[in-house]
Amino acid sequence: MPDDLDRLFERLVRVLADEAPGRLAVPFPAAEVYERLVPYRSNRSALKVATHQDYEMAVLRLLSGERGYVSLDPAEVQEALRREAGEVNPDPGLFRQFPDAVLSLNRLAAERFLRGDRVYAPPALVPDDAHPASPRPEAPVVGAPEEEGAGDAVGSAFELAEQSESPRQCPYCGETLPGGRKVNFCPQCGQPPSGELRCPACGSEVDVGWRYCAGCGRATGFE
Repeated sequence: MPDDLDRLFERLVRVLADEAPGRLAVPFPAAEVYERLVPYRSNRSALKVATHQDYEMAVLRLLSGERGYVSLDPAEVQEALRREAGEVNPDPGLFRQFPDAVLSLNRLAAERFLRGDRVYAPPALVPDDAHPASPRPEAPVVGAPEEEGAGDAVGSAFELAEQSESPRQCPYCGETLPGGRKVNFCPQCGQPPSGELRCPACGSEVDVGWRYCAGCGRATGFE
């Protein structure tokens, strides 16, 4: 089952894919993850994190290189975050001391999320006597191309926007977003798929779950 780290990486990949084709292949400052791309306030429902500390711990694990989802430059910064994440009582906000570290996504991992692969499903169990004459296949190496030329195919697909067949939902109103196109704003509630949540009437910042704006008193149109 996916955990906080998996959901954070998937959300990051989808937000970048929505911005522009090829955006996933471009390194960027690590601070963009928590300041602009997947900030806590507007993504905590989608990430299913209970507290801000849980969110920061997921960011720390991501930037520390856990599961190989991302790499940081300089490498010493990632090593420092890795050591901190392994402590009994880690400082989950340590990554904020290195906002200028440059983050690069793992191309293969990002592509798996874009294709909607069931990367968390256990392998199917096959009885030993199901195919007695057939040799047992070797387990593939995780993250390695299955055959020669597969890396090129992955690289090409990596340049495309989101290709998952499963419908996406607006993190604010829960309605299904249009598929097969770039979505800058939800057609139901008018909110962006990423970034700070704003009142549709006056533009003031509001919080997830607010039915009315604290600035102008108008209905927000979402729960």
